[in-house]
This record gives sequence, structure tokens and C-alpha cells, in this order.
Amino acid sequence: MSKSYAAFLFDVDGTLLTSIASAERAWTHWAIKHGVDVEKFLPTIHGVRNVDSIRSLNLPGIDVEKEAAAMEAAEIADTSDVSEIPGAAAFLASLPPGSWALVTSATLPLAQARLGAAGIALPPVAITAEEVSRGKPDPQGYRLAAERLGVDPADCLVFEDAPAGIAAGEAAGADVVVITATHNHPIGGDLPKLRDYRGVTVKIGADGRLSLVE
Repeated sequence: MSKSYAAFLFDVDGTLLTSIASAERAWTHWAIKHGVDVEKFLPTIHGVRNVDSIRSLNLPGIDVEKEAAAMEAAEIADTSDVSEIPGAAAFLASLPPGSWALVTSATLPLAQARLGAAGIALPPVAITAEEVSRGKPDPQGYRLAAERLGVDPADCLVFEDAPAGIAAGEAAGADVVVITATHNHPIGGDLPKLRDYRGVTVKIGADGRLSLVE
């Protein structure tokens, strides 16, 4: 964790804010409506674009894009219990402008709704579902974020919470730290882990490089 980086790249849901309950309520309703096994399906949605979650089921007679849009609307309407992971907003505020970005499987309207509910500002660089042709676990989003920040993905630290996102960060060549606040089961194997952002600060070197300090 003492290694320095050119930039930090953050997932949003489950990493900066708590939206799992909101997402699972919306997806449970959708799964029941379409005869999908809720218990098996819900663990697969986290960190994945809505359109990819629906497409993976190969349901007959489904308009994938239409269903994904309906899910987006349902999730935007349900943010009453969305809140920041403890310390997240203050931690982000401590980072120099242009040194960090968001990479989320949510669409821009959904990301804006959830970030607003959690009191977190949208940064200039935010890669959302609309901007990639392949969602997580594909590394495209993290590579694009690094490119827009003008840095090498291998010189970035990715903050993630879900298997698909962890795989995406690693495939991009970045180091990954796992935020565990919203998960009750082990995740991330031997990767470094943080419960939340309380007690974590960032050291900014004379060259502008970032390193975590616990």
C-alpha cells in the first residue's frame, strides 16, 4: 500500500456508496416478473452493466435495451437509502484535481442520481456504461479512464468491490484495492483491502504522485 501512483480510479456502487439494497430491490422485482431465480441471479448483477446482466440470461422474447432502460428508471427512482461509504466524500475531496476518475457500470443518469444522494460530486472524468462497448469484467472502462487522465493504466490504483470490477482492473494492468464495507462474504483473495475510507489519507509527493497512508 506504500507504492505511489499517477492516479486513482474508483468504481462507484459498493465502492464509494451503498446502493446494493436499492439495486437488489429493483432487480428482485424484475426477476420475479420474468420468472428468473432471484437467489441465483442477484449475486451476478453487481459491477455489471444492466444490459449485460439481462443479455446473459438469454430470455426469449426480451427486448434487452428496453428492459435495461426500464431497470435504469426503476433504480433512479429508488435512492432513498443510498449513502456514502464512510469517509468516501472527504477522501475524494483530498485528492488533487485531475488525479482521479470514476469507472462505473451504471449509466450517467443513474450514477448522477446515486452520487447526488450520497453527497459525492461527479468528477470531470467519469466513464459510465454508455461510453464503453464492453462492460466489466472487460478492462475497456479502466483503460479509457487512464487515457483521459493522461496516464498509463499500469500506473493507477483501482478501488473496487465486485469480482467483475476487480477482474477489469487487473486486466487493465492496474493494482487493485478492495473496499469491503458492503459485502459480508470474502472477496478479492489476497488483494489489499480497506473496510472504508475512515483513517485513510493520501500522501501527495513532490512529483504529484499519490500513495495511501493508513
